[in-house]
Amino acid sequence: MTDTRKGVLALIAACTIWGLSPLFYKALSDVPPLEVLAHRTLWSLVFFAGVLILQGRLSALFAAVTDGRSWRIVILASMMISVNWFLFIWSIQVGRATESSMGYYIFPLVAVLIGRLVLGETLSRAQWVAVSLAAGAVLMLTIGLQVLPWISLVLATTFGVYGLVKKRLDMGPVVSVTAEVLILTPLAVAWLIHLHTGAGGAFGGDLAHSALLIASGPMTALPLILFSYGARRLAMSTVGIVQYINPTLQFICAVAIFGEPFGTVHLAAFALIWAALAIYSTSAIRQDKARRKASIVSDVEPVVDTKSSSEASAKP
Repeated sequence: MTDTRKGVLALIAACTIWGLSPLFYKALSDVPPLEVLAHRTLWSLVFFAGVLILQGRLSALFAAVTDGRSWRIVILASMMISVNWFLFIWSIQVGRATESSMGYYIFPLVAVLIGRLVLGETLSRAQWVAVSLAAGAVLMLTIGLQVLPWISLVLATTFGVYGLVKKRLDMGPVVSVTAEVLILTPLAVAWLIHLHTGAGGAFGGDLAHSALLIASGPMTALPLILFSYGARRLAMSTVGIVQYINPTLQFICAVAIFGEPFGTVHLAAFALIWAALAIYSTSAIRQDKARRKASIVSDVEPVVDTKSSSEASAKP
């Protein structure tokens, strides 16, 4: 099996796990979302630390947490991902998975806009059109439903800022996420102790719930590892397209399985978003092809120039 095929399969597996995760967190609806988040943080640390130990890379984690500059960036990243995780869990439990899926649909467009506003990156005409269509979808939902789709916006924005912060970290995804959950774990443990010494936490009271809470660690870690493996072996345009499996499966879970309301306003808004993503993806594929073509030309040109100069020097 080629590296490309392995990368595609790993990426599909990662996005499928993420896309079906609403089913997992819906099964924990009886457990308060903050308690679920605490367990997700704790068991993610256990799983990630185990992976680093098996890889013999635990020293990389210690190097990351002792670097003052990296540590500050990791703290900001941990804040963004904790808000994102909590809101996702909460939205699934209270029956707003449709808005959650919309957040992950518009995330790439929000990320592009953040890159323009913060990093000064230039946007192509197609990207501006895609961002405008997404903004139109948000406006349509706001007017049609008379409520701002804040869950979608917060999920997309926190994940976009998280990605921006991660660009400044000179460490691998597993090490960086381990450092992030390491920061959050003392808060998670303190909250769990508070619950179990007070009204009582869910862990230990029911075997099924306890097993699911422990499984939230691998549920968080495994798709991230698979995604990282796949992303290193594929073009970014391929990664961008395949990752839409995630919100699409979330959307199917919300509407077809959970039976959440999906009216005409939702349909019109999602149609705009899907059109925006089609335009954005087409633009990304073209840009990626242009970059690869330019890279090939730049690799060939020095060879041609050297040959030409040698021929010229050989002439009398």
